[in-house]
Formats: sequence, C-alpha cells, structure tokens
Amino acid sequence: MTTYVVATDHVDTSARLCDYLIDRIDADDELHAINSLPGEDETDSRDVRDGEEALNVIFSRLGGFTTVETRQLVRGNEPHEDVLEEAEAVDADELVIGIRQRRPAANMVFGSTAQRVLRRSDRPVVAVPLSEETE
Repeated sequence: MTTYVVATDHVDTSARLCDYLIDRIDADDELHAINSLPGEDETDSRDVRDGEEALNVIFSRLGGFTTVETRQLVRGNEPHEDVLEEAEAVDADELVIGIRQRRPAANMVFGSTAQRVLRRSDRPVVAVPLSEETE
C-alpha cells in the first residue's frame, strides 16, 4: 500500500497528475488530494470554485481505482506548508506535484511552491511537468 499526497491548483494540473498516477496506483493505495488557498482577502469565490473543480477532476478520474480523499485548505498557510503538513499528517510515502517549465532566460526552473516542497520534504517528491518548455 502506498499513500500519496497530490497537490493541485487547477483542473489542467489535476489532469496531468492523474495521467501520471493512473498507471502507478493500486486498489489498496490511498490518495490525498489537496488544494491550498491563502484565505481572507486573497481568496475569492472563484478561487474556491476553481480549487473544488481541480479536486473533483482527481476524484472523478482516480476514485474508481483507489481510495481518494480531497481537501481544500484555506488556513492562511503558504501552499508548500499545507502540502508538507498533509504529507506528515497522513504519513505519505510520496508527494506528487506539478511543475511549470520556465523560459530559458528565467533563473528558476520550478515555481516557488515546487522549489520549497522539493527542498523541505523528507520524503520522495515526484514533479510532473505541466507544459512543454517555452522558448
């Protein structure tokens, strides 16, 4: 049995993460999908709706294959904090996140959330490319 924490912020991200996971998950695995929002004035009803839709994609696509729990977190935390806290809480074996590839002129290859998760995690992290490299 493998316990996954999957972080999503958009339906397209969810679709790519599901494409990666569909061939990896087994019926006895657990998948914890989370969407982290900052809360207060930084989060509006559209953000909440978009996050719920992103989580629904994961539940709809993978729920027939394994146990899927979804949570939208609006606690005022940075997204990487919510991802790492969830991983600790469920004793995750693996974290699955999406990465957006940047232009070659950009200094950072990954977004700040992905970088923070990769640097601070004490468990394996799979970084799924979300788009083709742009020039």
